[in-house]
Amino acid sequence: MQNRFTVVLGAGFALLLLFSWLAVSTLFMPRSSDRFAQCRASVIAGGSEQIGGAFTLVNQHGQSMSQDDVSKTPALLYFGYTFCPDICPMDTMRNVEAVDLLETAGQNVTPVFITIDPERDTPQVLAEFAEVMHPRLIALTGSDAQIKTASKAFRTYYKAHDQNDPYYLVDHSTMSYLLLPEHGFVEFFRRDLPAEQVAEKISCFLNAA
Repeated sequence: MQNRFTVVLGAGFALLLLFSWLAVSTLFMPRSSDRFAQCRASVIAGGSEQIGGAFTLVNQHGQSMSQDDVSKTPALLYFGYTFCPDICPMDTMRNVEAVDLLETAGQNVTPVFITIDPERDTPQVLAEFAEVMHPRLIALTGSDAQIKTASKAFRTYYKAHDQNDPYYLVDHSTMSYLLLPEHGFVEFFRRDLPAEQVAEKISCFLNAA
């Protein structure tokens, strides 16, 4: 009887120690420093700070703009080109639809389009493109070197076909990037995500910022 009591007492003491250890571990466990963790759907090697960086381009009005200028307000950024026959217009329309949905909900996001075809996408061409797409669209171009710098910062890919052909195409990646003031890049969205889901995810980031 005494041995059984000793075993029960020992087991109870062991459980008490276990629960105490779990409570202390939970109390002092490092908390995630990512305020947007509940919003993120993507995983980026090295963290979100690996995406984005300094660039200087020219908008459709001939004004110089940097990433800091672009992200003074929340921005949804896309790399494409206006001569693109299908993908770029569709992706840009998806983005501006998401922007309009957010605006209806009282959240302001600026759509941004960076060309990967500066040879043909002059400020004038981009102005016409922006006028068709959205009244608040910022369309950016620059020299070949400036476009490459911006593309490299966001880890995008593009490659022009034979540029001797006036109707040449450009292969390119199709991600859209969310930038927030004081945070820079925070998330990317694949092109198969519908506007409603893009707007919902962006709203999560805006509410957490």
